[in-house]
Amino acid sequence: MAHLKQQFKDALSSVEPGDDKANAPEAHRLVRDALEADAKLTEYGVSPVLIGSYKRNVSIKRVKDVDVFVRLPDVPSDVTSNDILDRFFTVLHTEFGTDSDGHRRTKRQDRSLQISFPEYDLYVDAVPARPYWDGETWEIPQKGNVDKWVRTNPEALTSLSSEMNTTHDSYYVPTVKLLRQTRRSLLGLKKPGGFFIEVATYQAFVSGLVSGNDHAEYYVSALEEVAKIIDSFVSFGIDVNDPTLPGRTISIRATDDELATARTRFADAAEAARGALDEEDEGTAALAFQKLLGKNGDDKTVFPMPPGFNDDGTKRKSAISAGARVVPAGTRTFG
Repeated sequence: MAHLKQQFKDALSSVEPGDDKANAPEAHRLVRDALEADAKLTEYGVSPVLIGSYKRNVSIKRVKDVDVFVRLPDVPSDVTSNDILDRFFTVLHTEFGTDSDGHRRTKRQDRSLQISFPEYDLYVDAVPARPYWDGETWEIPQKGNVDKWVRTNPEALTSLSSEMNTTHDSYYVPTVKLLRQTRRSLLGLKKPGGFFIEVATYQAFVSGLVSGNDHAEYYVSALEEVAKIIDSFVSFGIDVNDPTLPGRTISIRATDDELATARTRFADAAEAARGALDEEDEGTAALAFQKLLGKNGDDKTVFPMPPGFNDDGTKRKSAISAGARVVPAGTRTFG
């Protein structure tokens, strides 16, 4: 079996965010400071916190957006989501203005305000939230409806991810990264996105059907189970559970064609990954994993070839033949 332990470690290093690790929290700090400086939002108890894949340590190169969950524990019940979004826009547009090209840096969206940071090549999405009646979860503006809110619990996913990673000897988070990278390689900008794959991966781990002794085994095992979850979702309408809200499921925006493509490509990928893991020839296996993981955000191949193999997976020929009487001269001298 081809476990290629060092190559999987190198692949994980290749998809790890680089300068984003410093830029993302700095952009978050600037948005947080602007919101916390507003008198009205201070009355509402404004308390921003990082959420999303970056916070959960499952983001992959490159980080293009950072989610800031802006908790407003003291906001009056008669304040609508539209009122809050208006206030956010006023505060953030006043603070950040326009970029060097004269484009407004703050953009209002259905449930958040998006602030561009051209110097970091990323965006920050500031999502307002008010307490749900249970006092434990939150509500954010409902898409397409300016007067209503929808329940959510994003901070819980951070805790659940950390717990799952501990349970599986720190293999969960790296496996999510590899699955997200596989999704990028297989689907590109098409949906479903990385969050759907992450939650499907979590559900696969919860099922107890994902296991292994190294990155290769965990990756292949998880990919097989996620492929089945996607097939069940597309073929039979079996939703993916929201692990943060018992009894709830997650929703995605994807066309029927996109979902059909995802089902086919993930099924094929799972089969190819299993074949690669079972392959005795390391070059052939590495080539298969290389195709599955594609290129990172810097357009560099994620999965490297092991030493002694060419880019096409074939073994390099030695300059010395077994039993040869003459050994080619070296280029170095020793004295």
